[in-house]
Amino acid sequence: MSEINVDDFKINEKDTGSTGFQVAVLTKRIAHLTQHLAEHKHDHASRRGLLMMVSKRRSLLNYAKRTDNELYLSLLKRLSLRH
Repeated sequence: MSEINVDDFKINEKDTGSTGFQVAVLTKRIAHLTQHLAEHKHDHASRRGLLMMVSKRRSLLNYAKRTDNELYLSLLKRLSLRH
């Protein structure tokens, strides 16, 4: 996966809470933690954190799908989710 620029997902300069931005930040953190866990297989605390982040991203994507289907489809495409 190519490096994600989370600033591309901001609605305005001070945006930190929009659904798209939150999903982008979580995706970037998930990718980093996945790489970490490939080297450190026994780091169970980080694995738990990863599972919580994946769950939170899933919840945010479900919310986007319910409220703004265009945003949902855009996020899936731009973040290369759901191959």
